[in-house]
Amino acid sequence: MTAVGDISGTTTDRRAVISLLRRLRSPEGQSNPWPVWEQMRSLGDVLPAPWGGYLVTGYDACDQVLRGRNWLVPDLAWQARQPPSERWQAPAAQAMSRTLFRLNAPDHTCQRRGLGNLFDRNTLASLAPRVAVHARRIVDELADRIRDDGEADFVTVVGDQLPVLATGEWLDIPARHHAHMLDFTHRQVHSQELLPTKTELAVSAQATEEMRVFFTGLIRERREAPGDDPISHWIRYWDEQFPGDPAAADQTVFDLVMFIAVASLETSATLMTNAVWLLTRDGGAAWNWLREHPEHVEDAVEETLRYDPPVHVNSRIAAADTVLAGTPIAKDQMVHVMYGAAAHDPRRHEDPYRFDILRDSSHMAFGGGIHYCLGAGLARLEGRSLLTALLNRFQTLRPVSVPTYAPRMVFRRVTSLKVTTDDDPAAPRAPRPLAEDPAGPPAGGCPVHRTQRP
Repeated sequence: MTAVGDISGTTTDRRAVISLLRRLRSPEGQSNPWPVWEQMRSLGDVLPAPWGGYLVTGYDACDQVLRGRNWLVPDLAWQARQPPSERWQAPAAQAMSRTLFRLNAPDHTCQRRGLGNLFDRNTLASLAPRVAVHARRIVDELADRIRDDGEADFVTVVGDQLPVLATGEWLDIPARHHAHMLDFTHRQVHSQELLPTKTELAVSAQATEEMRVFFTGLIRERREAPGDDPISHWIRYWDEQFPGDPAAADQTVFDLVMFIAVASLETSATLMTNAVWLLTRDGGAAWNWLREHPEHVEDAVEETLRYDPPVHVNSRIAAADTVLAGTPIAKDQMVHVMYGAAAHDPRRHEDPYRFDILRDSSHMAFGGGIHYCLGAGLARLEGRSLLTALLNRFQTLRPVSVPTYAPRMVFRRVTSLKVTTDDDPAAPRAPRPLAEDPAGPPAGGCPVHRTQRP
């Protein structure tokens, strides 16, 4: 079975990929990964990884892996079949392998059934007013910081804050714990890298232990004084599934809460910071256009997800011998879905290096198949709410310097984005209401940005 629009099977020497991966992890590659992705894709849809396995770069091949039933996640059973590996035996990796992120059917099906439709229309509608309040408050704080200091770091003041405020309130976790949650989440994800170092594994192990202490304590408190929050509901549900074994129920609830913390805080923060950077760079033409056409805020969020997805790499294993884009893949062989490269495949997206708010095309930033992101609706709500608050608060918002990034290849993370405004700092806080424009976009469309190609 092969992907649509195959290039050809790959005969690329694994060593030819090493320099590209090094560039991708470097500061230059983090700030501008697009030329590296372009070169990877030019070598084929499926490339041999230097450490074994394959990198999948073409959109259709990636989509096939994410949606196909003959592709699995590398769960604990798969790990047990592999030679001893420090990476898979590390405490952080073992802990994550018990979460939904690393479960296959029937275990995955069982846990998903227990969660139900986590962020359905009614849940999102109930969360929306509070998310909007949080967004306006932290945007006002951003304005205050800029007024006092001339500039502010968007990541620390806004980008990191809205996801933990929204998720923390949803889980009924007091605000005094939010900073700690952010800290151990940022450190834990090192274990998800393709080739984590010993130092990174040690950092992740410490963060995982802190998460265990914090969330097991939280679960114990909810068991003693249950409420109407998701954690209390999950305790009740899993108590029914494990009658007489509260320890097994608590372990399952811990795995769920840990997964939600890692999956929601990092990715949503990156989404929102990326959106601001892409809209305000190059003179802010896209920002100005979106202020005049706020009905396209959702489109701006979707194009940000395509253009620079919060997760750049995901991994799967072949459930049986198969062929992917002309390349034979043996059972149990691992492949790495390169989201970023796939998002800029010209066979799927016309002129893919253009950031175009009005682009009408799909993306795979939330994955696909049974592992499609549970929090996609919440992430979109947060992005929409924050952009609306920013557009209302600032007539102009511009970067002081380019973003800086953590040296990662899997979870994308902007560590700093300094911004400022040309607005009058003495202007009142009351925003200019942004009403929908019944006339729609101008004949010329919206301003677009093009990344320099290799």
